[in-house]
Amino acid sequence: MNMAEKIPTVELISGGGYKIPLLGMGMGTATFPPTIFEATKKAILEAIKLGYRHFDTAAVYGSEEPIGQAIKEALRLGLVKSRDEFFITSKLWCTDAHPGLVKPTLRKSLENLKLDYLDLYLIHWPVSAKPEFDKFPVKKENFLLMDFRDVWADMEECQNKGLTKCIYHLPVHVAFTVELNPLWQQTQLRKFCASNGILLTGYAVLGSKGTLWGWTARSSRRLPKAKAKARLSLRSICLRWAFEYGGPCTSKELQQGQNEGELGDIRLGAYGGRAAENRGNPTDQRLPWRGFHLCEWALQDY
Repeated sequence: MNMAEKIPTVELISGGGYKIPLLGMGMGTATFPPTIFEATKKAILEAIKLGYRHFDTAAVYGSEEPIGQAIKEALRLGLVKSRDEFFITSKLWCTDAHPGLVKPTLRKSLENLKLDYLDLYLIHWPVSAKPEFDKFPVKKENFLLMDFRDVWADMEECQNKGLTKCIYHLPVHVAFTVELNPLWQQTQLRKFCASNGILLTGYAVLGSKGTLWGWTARSSRRLPKAKAKARLSLRSICLRWAFEYGGPCTSKELQQGQNEGELGDIRLGAYGGRAAENRGNPTDQRLPWRGFHLCEWALQDY
């Protein structure tokens, strides 16, 4: 069994039996700030070699094209047998979250990714924005109330036409995505979601380097102790913690060699991620910046 087959999956709620790998590579900051295209593509290709098959991107991330190029190269090299081995997620950005814009926007994402369909297409934020102001971050005066009924109808049409296997809204009553790592454990939210049948997915599993809310796994006093006890890297501790959480999580590393061994560690390590639990840690009460977790920044300097 190769490493990709060892990564467990969970069935998507209302997904008709469709399953999502619990561990994926988040591309939220692969090109934000801009990273050299070829370097991003190379990092994705290395991740595929290591066993990653779940890649999370979005129109606003600017990382769809290198993912598409890496998948094409992986198929050419025989690293995978078919596109069906991948689980690819992309998202509808606020400026395109308007009736009539959803389908052409999704088709553009598919063009960037060089794919015929997505596995999962999400409404990125529960608001719209003026289409003519597509700069990031979106200024307060450019936000608009979303026409949820008609935008969602367009999402359903995309699914019915086979452009995407599954659709969801972030956040929505059946799925919710937040930053989730040993320093930002979302304890109360995890309990609430578990008791109400909500699939909670996490991003920035390795920490949130460079974000405006500014915490990283390096700042924890517990993690180095867990590292010494487990004889694993801090990256592996964070991934193992996410693995034991049991829901889908994404991490992002663009430096070659950073991911090596991690997929094996999270399954084979005799020591789990429980020592990274921070009961009563003040970060568990941290508020997101302006009500939004804007993007994922991974720790590249562990």
